[in-house]
Amino acid sequence: MSGEVRWCVVTGGRGFAARHLVEMLIKGETYSVVVADLGPKIELEQYEENGVLGEALRSGRARYVGADLRVKEQILEAFRGAEVVFHTAAPNSSINNYQLHHSVNVQGTKNVIDACVELKVKRLIYTSSPSVVFDGVHGILNGDESLPYATKHIDFYSATKAEGEALVIKSNGINGLLTCCIRPSSIFGPGDRLLVPSLVSAARAGKSKFIIGDGNNLYDFTYVENVVHGHICAERALASGGEVAAKASGQAYFITNMEPIKFWEFVSLILGGLGYERPRIKIPAAVVMPIAHLVEVTYRLLGPYGMKVPQLTPSRVRLLSCGRTFNASKAKNLLGYTPIVPLQEGIKRTIESYADLRAENQPKREGPSKASIYLGNGRGPSLSSGKSAMFSTKLEQSLVPMRKFSGFAAVADTLLWKDKKMSITTLLVLAAIYYTFIASKTTLITALAKTLLVAVVFLFVHGSLPEKILGYRIEKIPSSSFYLSEEQSRRVASSVASSWNGFVKIMESLYDGNDWIHFLKITGSLLVISIVGLISLQQLFLIGVPVAFLGFLLYEKKEQEIDSFVLNALSFVGKQKSDIERKFLKVKKID
Repeated sequence: MSGEVRWCVVTGGRGFAARHLVEMLIKGETYSVVVADLGPKIELEQYEENGVLGEALRSGRARYVGADLRVKEQILEAFRGAEVVFHTAAPNSSINNYQLHHSVNVQGTKNVIDACVELKVKRLIYTSSPSVVFDGVHGILNGDESLPYATKHIDFYSATKAEGEALVIKSNGINGLLTCCIRPSSIFGPGDRLLVPSLVSAARAGKSKFIIGDGNNLYDFTYVENVVHGHICAERALASGGEVAAKASGQAYFITNMEPIKFWEFVSLILGGLGYERPRIKIPAAVVMPIAHLVEVTYRLLGPYGMKVPQLTPSRVRLLSCGRTFNASKAKNLLGYTPIVPLQEGIKRTIESYADLRAENQPKREGPSKASIYLGNGRGPSLSSGKSAMFSTKLEQSLVPMRKFSGFAAVADTLLWKDKKMSITTLLVLAAIYYTFIASKTTLITALAKTLLVAVVFLFVHGSLPEKILGYRIEKIPSSSFYLSEEQSRRVASSVASSWNGFVKIMESLYDGNDWIHFLKITGSLLVISIVGLISLQQLFLIGVPVAFLGFLLYEKKEQEIDSFVLNALSFVGKQKSDIERKFLKVKKID
């Protein structure tokens, strides 16, 4: 980079806000732009290929450099000949990994500063975060830059961002380098891959109806073009020289839309604009927090085995329930910043940019869900593919005969809450059964006698009722409802005979005394049954009913994730089984 061309560098140049910054810099025509990011080469999307970035790359007004902030030599190569560096690179804030965030936000930022000093870069603008002053407990209303760093941050991202910001401010003036830090509050806009997609994902999972907290917490959401404009204003102020640059440098600045809005009102506008259900049911944060901690612990255990980063984490619950607004007067006075896109216009542009995420454009499920099929509500086995088909086909096929009974459709509608009236009625009946027969700790004989007594009284009273009462028709239960048809009788008898024959075959294999694997399977199964048998009827009822009414519903909502987890678990068990079989075969051969 030489001659009359003036160059700037954008680290993390393929990030959300950074892409908009690169485009604005190219349009400004003051600088040619080096886009620095982790990938070995740049992969342009169609709109970029046909837009200003694609044209700038072809003409030489922009170029891409693959650089890892953790490797100083690569940073030096990317910065060589640059006049300005916009340091926007940072890891995904939703991944709460200390080593990752420290290596990039602290050590990487130190490498950036050292490279700027060594190569005599004139200006460094660092993209920080308002979370550096947020402890996750106390809300912030109209907070300004006099707020100290939080003594305890909500996550490792915020803590390491504060460390990186402090390093940048401290480096101001070293070898002529002028620095400042931009704290954009809750960025949104076209191209966002975190906020809006997360909201849509929650809406599709049926979670968009819930409000965490009282719903009155104010927030500063900032449209991405305003964030980029704040960076440009900061660079111009530092480049202006004299007293303006002296006052503006070595400072941190909050950048907002200057239009605080209730967090859940903003969410409602986005979701409603995309055609999804708006939040309406309030849940206290204190109720959600224990669940979030459990989810976070689960992720720490299963994350290395492929579990996706969860949306429900303690830090996110705090962010959703606390108020966070900031005063951008300092940026207005010292940098000359004012928003260029109003909040409502930014929301409108954002909604328009996510046509692919609109509710009416989402793929519809063809046929019943697997949970519905397992409960007997499907018309035939689902045509799954790959491993998922192997996992579900046998169970689906075994349920095909059951679907002939209309009662199984009612079970599916009840347990999956398709028929809410039936679900609530069933729960009330089960509650009555529990308190009448189980909670009283009666014996099995007494419980059966009471059940038969209730059934006899009900049938007698029901049979004695007239066909109409006060104009309402009383539906009589036909006696045929209590009979088994010949076909049903054959099916039951066939099932019993098949089970008995299978049991006999198992006993025959054990009698031979050679199949150790079969022996271990049976003894292991019996041990599990004996352990389960220790659970009292009362405990079984208290566990079984919630599992039945929530488990199938959860499976219907998270079918792919659960199938994937089960398949991985089965694969692991299968591998262990194969290892054990090989060991037994070796022992047998030696004998």
